[in-house]
Amino acid sequence: MPRHLKLYLFAAFLWAAGASIIGRAADLDLPPPGAFTIVVIPDTQGYRGVATKAEPQSVEPLTNPVFANHIRWIRENAAAQHIVFVSHVGDIVDINNPAQWKLARENLDGLRGVGPFGLAVGNHDMTSAGDASLFRRHFPAAGFRDYSWYGGTFEPANPDEAAYGDNVNSYQLFSAGGLDFVFIHLECNAPDPVVAWAGAILDRYRDRRALISTHMDLGIREKPKTGEGFISDPKGRMEWSKVHGKRGNSPAQLWEKLYRRHANLGFVFSGDQSRVTAMQISAPGDQGNVVHALMSDYMSAGGLRLYRFLPAENRVRVITFDTTTRRLIDRMVYVPEYTRHQFVVEYPMAAKSR
Repeated sequence: MPRHLKLYLFAAFLWAAGASIIGRAADLDLPPPGAFTIVVIPDTQGYRGVATKAEPQSVEPLTNPVFANHIRWIRENAAAQHIVFVSHVGDIVDINNPAQWKLARENLDGLRGVGPFGLAVGNHDMTSAGDASLFRRHFPAAGFRDYSWYGGTFEPANPDEAAYGDNVNSYQLFSAGGLDFVFIHLECNAPDPVVAWAGAILDRYRDRRALISTHMDLGIREKPKTGEGFISDPKGRMEWSKVHGKRGNSPAQLWEKLYRRHANLGFVFSGDQSRVTAMQISAPGDQGNVVHALMSDYMSAGGLRLYRFLPAENRVRVITFDTTTRRLIDRMVYVPEYTRHQFVVEYPMAAKSR
């Protein structure tokens, strides 16, 4: 094959996969004393091999190289980067079948013993009706209860709520840098009983700083009617949902019913929107606190989100790092601006002098 054609096909592959186009290579630095890192794993839908969406005719073994690279990098850098928590924002699998869940379990089991972690259930991780039984089979609450940092799971009050329990919605407790946190993981389009449960957790731990991971939050505001709309339609907090039918709450409804109401909530992390890729909104809550909503969906492109908390500076440095190339992500096909991938948000943490 001519060299120019090979280069063309390689560039086309990068575009289709949404791969990072590195304009200026950069290495990841180390956090300063007193800083700590929360890692957010975006959608890990890059499954390859037999019976996958990407390679439906393949007879090769099922793999997910980027997912494996994420976990390997976290394990290798947990101490150096002072990683205190790892969260997955959902779409852990691409096809909700036993083979992909088995591989996902093998990958995520690599986090056990590294530190606290939590999983949000995405729309690809359940049926459109909200059945996440395969997730529960591979990541049941019983597999987490022995960890001191595992706070608990939604407990159904009746059979109609059974699908929301057994770790489909969960919370974790941890401390870092002299700060205490509660981290809630909500399923995609969480129904009202789950919203009430999450609100009660935020009230119970009102003295802790609160973080939430859920699959859908920021992205295309209204459900697109065309393929181009998933790229170019107006963006914001999403006003549509994908699962649970009429029971499911859209991100806009979750903001009104839950996020804005709690003074201790500082961050909402999400994924889902690969063609939006990266987005951030900071909005005031009802109690005067600022809630930072951050969406990242780099899918099979290799991007991992690192949130480096800098308590002495009252800032959080947002770092997007490619665990395959081992470089900071400079720009993406749909988001060419460097400052959409590498930036800082203000977040009060330092004790005020008296």
